[in-house]
Amino acid sequence: MVDKWLVETDLSEEWNFYTRANIGEVFPDPVAPLSFSYFQHSGGLGGSEMGFRNAYYRMGVMTPDELPDDECVFLGVTGGYGYLNASALRMLGHRAPGMTAKDIDDSFFGDAPGVPEFVVKPGFDRPELTEKIGETFGWVLTTPDLPDVLRHEQLMNELRANRPDLTAMSDRELIERALGLADEYFEMLFTEHIYISFLATLPIGIITGVCNAVGRPTDVLKLLAGLGDVESAAPAMKMWDLGRIAAGSADLNAMFDAGYAGLHERLLASDSPDATTFLEAFDDFTLRYGCRGPNEWETRCPTWETEPDLALAAIDRMRLSDAAAAPKLHNADRAAEREAIGAEITAMLDGDPETQAQFQAALHAATVFMPGRERTKTNNIKLVQELRVSYNEFGRRRVADGTFHKVNDFGLLTRDELLEAIDDPGKFTPVLADREALLDEVTALQEPFLFHGGRPDMSTYPRRDAAVITAVTAGEVVQGVPGCPGVARGIARVVLDSHDPTALEPGDILVAPITDPSWTPLFVPASGVVVDVGAPLSHAIIVSRELGIPCVVSALDATKRIPDGATIEVNGDTGTVTIISMP
Repeated sequence: MVDKWLVETDLSEEWNFYTRANIGEVFPDPVAPLSFSYFQHSGGLGGSEMGFRNAYYRMGVMTPDELPDDECVFLGVTGGYGYLNASALRMLGHRAPGMTAKDIDDSFFGDAPGVPEFVVKPGFDRPELTEKIGETFGWVLTTPDLPDVLRHEQLMNELRANRPDLTAMSDRELIERALGLADEYFEMLFTEHIYISFLATLPIGIITGVCNAVGRPTDVLKLLAGLGDVESAAPAMKMWDLGRIAAGSADLNAMFDAGYAGLHERLLASDSPDATTFLEAFDDFTLRYGCRGPNEWETRCPTWETEPDLALAAIDRMRLSDAAAAPKLHNADRAAEREAIGAEITAMLDGDPETQAQFQAALHAATVFMPGRERTKTNNIKLVQELRVSYNEFGRRRVADGTFHKVNDFGLLTRDELLEAIDDPGKFTPVLADREALLDEVTALQEPFLFHGGRPDMSTYPRRDAAVITAVTAGEVVQGVPGCPGVARGIARVVLDSHDPTALEPGDILVAPITDPSWTPLFVPASGVVVDVGAPLSHAIIVSRELGIPCVVSALDATKRIPDGATIEVNGDTGTVTIISMP
C-alpha cells in the first residue's frame, strides 16, 4: 500500500482547508518532483506560491505579516496531488466589499459535501484592506486594457523567436537554461496570472447580480460569450483553416485517411506540393501554438510542438467537418447576441443610472479581463514550453546513452538531482525505474477532493477503478452546471484522452473527464460538450462560449455513467444532460 509520494509540502495549521477544485483541472496528474520546484524548493518557496502571495498583496486581500515565511500556504502537495488553500481563498470573499466567504465557496464547491463552516477569527476584519480591495475593483471597471499582460506576451514571444539551437548546447547549458528561465520569469508571470484571474470574477459577479435582479438569469452565459481574442480558443481557429487546406487536397486527404500515427513524418517525406503548402502553414501554427497540449503546466507531458501528430489528429477531425461548423461563424453569432442582450438589459436599467453604469462597466471589463486571464495563462505556458524543450533535449541524450528509460524521465528527478544528473546521469537509472512504478501506483489512487484539519492518510485512498458507478438509463437526466447556452442532441462519444480523438465524428457530443487546450480542437466538430468537472472560469466553459457550443460542466462521473454511443441531449441553459436512448 502506497503511503507517501516523492515530494510534499508542509500543510498550514492555521489555514487548514484545502481543495482540488480548479487546480485539479490544470494539474490533474501527480505532481512530478521537478515540477514541485514551482511550489517549494531547497532555496525556499517556489514561484507559484509567491505568485499567489504577490497577487493577494497587490489586490489588497492580505498583508505579508499574516503569512509565514517558511511554509507554502496557498499551494499544498500531499498524497501526490496539488491542492489550493481554500481557507486563504475565502479571505478574498470575506474582505472584499460586497462579497462574503460563501461567494467563494459557491464558486469552488457548490453543494459538495464536507465543506467546513467559515469562522471569523480575530484579525480577519480589516477595514483598511476592504478599502484597498475596493480601489482595485474600481480599477478593474475602468481600465481600458492590461498593458503588463501584453508586455509579458511580447517578452515570451521574443523568448520563443530567439530560442537557441538546443542540439548545439552542452548538457549543463541545457539544464541551466531551463532552470535560469524559470527563476527569472516564472514568479512574475504567475503573479500576473493569479492577479488577473481573481479579478476576472468581478465583472462576472456584477453581470450575474444584475441579470438576476431584472429576471433574466439565463442571459448571464450569453453576456459572457463571443468575447473574441481568447487565447484558449485561438488555436482552434487556426486548426480549422489547416483542416480546410487538407479537405481540399486529394493528396492530403489520402495521407490523413491513413491515420494520424506517423502522419507528420509522412507529410515531411511527401513530394506533393500540397504537402509542402500544408507544412508551411503548420509550421507557422506550431511556432505560435506549439506550447499547448495536455496537462501543459507539467513539463513531462507532450505538446503540439514536441508531438506534432497530436495536433494533426485534431486537425483531422476538422477536416471531416462540414464548412458550416466554422468556429468563426459561431463566434460572430455569439458576439452579436451578446451585444443585443447587453443593450436590452441596459435599457431596462434606465431608471437606475448608478446600476446601469456599473452594469455597462462590467460588460466592458469582461471583454478585457476574461481574455486577459487566458492570455496570462498562455504567457506562463509559453515559458513552460521553453523549459520543456530544453529538458526534452537532455532526456533524448540520456535515452540514447541508456541512462534514462524515457525522454521525460527528467521530470522524476528533483531540481537538485537534475543538476547532479548532468555529471552522473547513470546514478539515477535504477532510481527512475522505481519512481516510474511508484507514479503508476499513485495515479491509480483517488485523492480526496477536499480536506481540512490535517494531512489525509494516503494509505487509505481508494483505487479509482474500485468506485462503483451506476450507469444511466433511457429517460434519466444527469444534472451539471450550465457552461454555454444552447441545446444539442447527438451521439455521446466518451473520449478519455485528447491524444486520440478519432472516435469523435462531426456532430457527436463530446463527453470528457476534464479539458485543457489540447481538447479545444475537439470542440469544433462536436455539437455539444459534457465534462465531468468544471468551474465558472474553467477551460471548457471559456472555449465553448467562444465557439458557440452548448456545454455542461460538473456533470459528476458523466464519462462513467453515460455509455459511449447513447443518444443524449445537452441543455447548456439548464445544465442538464438527458439520455434519449441507449446504444
